[in-house]
Amino acid sequence: MSAVTAPRPATASSHEGSSAPATPRRAFVEQVMGLPVSVHVRGELPAVQATEVEEAVGQVWSFLHKVDELFSTWRPDSELMRLRRGELDGADAHPWHEEVAQLCAQAQQRTGGLFTAAYPGSGGYDPTGLVKGWAVEKAAAHLANVPGISWCVNAGGDIVAGAGRGARPTSWRVGIEDPRSPGTVAASLDLAIGGLATSGTAARGLHIGDPRTGGAVDRAGSVTVWGPGLLWADVWATALFVDPVAGREALAAHDPAYRSFVL
Repeated sequence: MSAVTAPRPATASSHEGSSAPATPRRAFVEQVMGLPVSVHVRGELPAVQATEVEEAVGQVWSFLHKVDELFSTWRPDSELMRLRRGELDGADAHPWHEEVAQLCAQAQQRTGGLFTAAYPGSGGYDPTGLVKGWAVEKAAAHLANVPGISWCVNAGGDIVAGAGRGARPTSWRVGIEDPRSPGTVAASLDLAIGGLATSGTAARGLHIGDPRTGGAVDRAGSVTVWGPGLLWADVWATALFVDPVAGREALAAHDPAYRSFVL
């Protein structure tokens, strides 16, 4: 789980001028993919526009629930589990499986093998380390169709932000939690458009594997990565937690638009 705290709007004094009134904001929360996902929307919302927001948020939830049906490792009836058991032919599976498999292959190549979907003991294939970032980023695209708003989606601390049609993006202040001192913010940054993800062991224990050894990464700390999109921020956060030195070298070579913060 990411160690990022829930986002809050930047203060009016630092981003909108000291005399500007607070911008109206709405928040929505849904339990999906085994974690709470929240959508935060900021902007002037007349009745018609508010309805558009609610419809877009409903599309976000529908998309994420569909992803859960397809990729969950906790649901024995998911397509992923049926593929693992040989009960479903790949040709008959939803097209998203092929899309995710191709992205996992790209992630393994870009990170120099620090990220992989091939793990012994998990049916030989487990794309879930990429699926959350991919799914939340694609789901959030529904919000980009609503005019005049800024939005932020927080999926267990992994965050993607953006703006609707014709809107000027406004920043969201994100706090990065100190993994050695829960509840303490070690650093903060502003995110207007793009994604941010954190990997570490403080919340979920030793759940991140090192593909080079086949064992779990057994160390404290966390890595936060942010940049143009959540999918690759999430992949790189995992890779840098596995090996901060080699991960930073690969990140600089393949995705220099992303930044990292290692604790």
